[in-house]
Amino acid sequence: MRNLEEVQVVVLMGGLGTRLKEYTKECPKSLVPVNSKPFFDYELELLTQWGFRRFLFLIGYHAEMISDYYGDGSARGISIEYCMDGEKLLGTGGAVRRALPYLDEDFLLIYGDSFMDINYEESVYRYFHGKESGHRALMTVLRNKDLFDKSNVIMQDNEIVLYDKHHTVPEMDYIDYGVCMYERSLFESYEEDVPFDIAEIQTELSKKGQLSAHIVTKRFYEIGSPESLKEFEAYARFRFEEQHPAVFLDRDGVINEIVYNEDTELLDSAANVSQFHMFPYAPSVISQLKQKGYYVFVVTNQPGAAKGKTTPFNLYDINTLLCELTEVDDVFTCMHYPEKLPMSREPYLIRTCDCRKPKPGLLKRAMERYRIDVSRSYMVGDSFTDVLAGKAAGVKTILLGGMRCDVCERLSGNKPDHILKDLSEVIGVIP
Repeated sequence: MRNLEEVQVVVLMGGLGTRLKEYTKECPKSLVPVNSKPFFDYELELLTQWGFRRFLFLIGYHAEMISDYYGDGSARGISIEYCMDGEKLLGTGGAVRRALPYLDEDFLLIYGDSFMDINYEESVYRYFHGKESGHRALMTVLRNKDLFDKSNVIMQDNEIVLYDKHHTVPEMDYIDYGVCMYERSLFESYEEDVPFDIAEIQTELSKKGQLSAHIVTKRFYEIGSPESLKEFEAYARFRFEEQHPAVFLDRDGVINEIVYNEDTELLDSAANVSQFHMFPYAPSVISQLKQKGYYVFVVTNQPGAAKGKTTPFNLYDINTLLCELTEVDDVFTCMHYPEKLPMSREPYLIRTCDCRKPKPGLLKRAMERYRIDVSRSYMVGDSFTDVLAGKAAGVKTILLGGMRCDVCERLSGNKPDHILKDLSEVIGVIP
């Protein structure tokens, strides 16, 4: 797994924005004001929160406005390089090919007119995991069912069978999301300054079985038209300007059943989607919390990958399933463990971190990405670590399952605000 600080993020920003012409006559799309803030600032701030530090902007229309505004990125604690499209429109593929001298061997590619709120750490992991089996690129996909645009991806067993945006068929119910990773070598066979669509590469790779998938569950926002711009303005106002309370939920024993591990003869976390069995009341409780105006976040310690009991791939699949089955807003997972064990096989996960509960890092991370009314928020869990993490983050706490003697000792006087039987009872105490 590569550290996100080392990953190059390439941003396509050269489009003319013809459908948005009343806003882009004297301004590139990426700088169109959204609630008094340039549109791409929202995405760039999200990317820097994830830890990305190295950017390459592919610019064309009103290029000097973009380079003047963002500069070299040092004021934001990042580095930004630029590659000019030139006078000729090159298409998405041609713009990337022109930037070949600037590209890393592997790079993340996004669009400067889209807001894409996903787990970028997962995208990078899945890309390099796919390379081990001969894949050369990764595409993020959303189950779309023709909702936001015409679906163009056939998925089977979480794998891309076909991507083709020009020849759609009824079996396509996913759509390309707009975040991809590529090998630089894919662009080397193309001539410089010859226009082409990057979809050519993606379609060919899908037919060869060399295109990895990262299934995402949050919708994307783009500003290709006045209508979509207004839609994002409303979302940005809700997300980044207004404060909303949150309910933080632990996962195992709270949302889903604990698993009996036959090898160790102990209770343990679900190691894959086949072991993930949600309590029947969990989706309804989450839905009711949403109706009351709360964000709902899952914050969970999952050291199984660090210990060698499972893989990050399996844990990410469980997170995807959880988001598909419920209305949770986000999942924050700590996969770290401070000690290397005999079965450990992911060295990057062996470390002391600030996100493993009882430390409040997972809750703090949510508070960085969303505007949360901390005074009206709750942490709900079945362990002393959940209560201590909630207290450290400044939210009210709810302990599920009753006060056991071992919990009493470890809480050291940090009594939870409420003690309930299970998640089904929280609706009665959370206003």
